[in-house]
Amino acid sequence: MWLPSGYQAHDELETRRSRFRATLVRTDDEEAARTAVAAAQRAHPDARHHCSAYIVEIPDANPVERSSDDGEPPGTAGMPMLDVLRASGLTNATVVVTRWFGGVKLGTGGLVRAYSAATDLVVAAAPRVRPVRRTVFAIDLDHAAAGRVQADLVARGVEITDATWAERVTLQLTHPDDAVLRDVVAHVTHGGAIPREVDQVVIEVPVVAPH
Repeated sequence: MWLPSGYQAHDELETRRSRFRATLVRTDDEEAARTAVAAAQRAHPDARHHCSAYIVEIPDANPVERSSDDGEPPGTAGMPMLDVLRASGLTNATVVVTRWFGGVKLGTGGLVRAYSAATDLVVAAAPRVRPVRRTVFAIDLDHAAAGRVQADLVARGVEITDATWAERVTLQLTHPDDAVLRDVVAHVTHGGAIPREVDQVVIEVPVVAPH
């Protein structure tokens, strides 16, 4: 699962006077993940630590996972944060937990709990989407029929992604089921238009959390 495109959110908690601010960002590659970490560092230069974890997908390879304790004792921040991110099922996501030290040492167990809790807080509230690859089709129509056909297609659940009005009208279409799209086009054009494949796109479909 992914976060919605462009998603970014923040949440905070306080533990024994230390403040932990968690930032969650949709990041589609490692460069974007590093940019998200750097942005948190620039935004809060007065903080002592900017610990991070991210998971990004790589085409035809295993996802890349990275974490950083950023000066905290080894294994007390970045890896617990990464564990929470893994458990959430999210990929293409980066979380940065910024800590302002409150003067009271938390110990290794306290740090693990605090960084895990801050990460869980911001991750649990985030919406999810599922990437779905769809085929884009095109059909050519006479001007006289284009308006009616376009309205009939939309009424039957076909999405019009583009329309070009030239010597003839070209509509680009997509639908979750290619066979249904072909049947609908045949019906509303009375067999006068034959869909041709022109592109592949990734659609983000919202994931409804179980009740």
